Amino acid sequence: MTKWVSMYDQRKVEDVVLALMHLDAVEDTLGWRAWKSFPWEATEGLYERGLIGDPKSKAKSVSLTDEGVLLAQQLFEEHFGMVDDA
Repeated sequence: MTKWVSMYDQRKVEDVVLALMHLDAVEDTLGWRAWKSFPWEATEGLYERGLIGDPKSKAKSVSLTDEGVLLAQQLFEEHFGMVDDA
């Protein structure tokens, strides 16, 4: 099991979340708005790849497969991990 990153670059996480909001952003009378959840196409793609359980449910969460957990940890460390110089 990959160890969890204890420190990470919060700004990078925020920037990626903002970039993901762009996927379903729409302009209305109040300005630009985006859903706080992930686009269905993205979660369906992860499901088809065997990385998460079926996202089509009323639950507000989704299960990750063992492969999904490992890949999620790897990608998190790759994109957001910080090197400990101590």
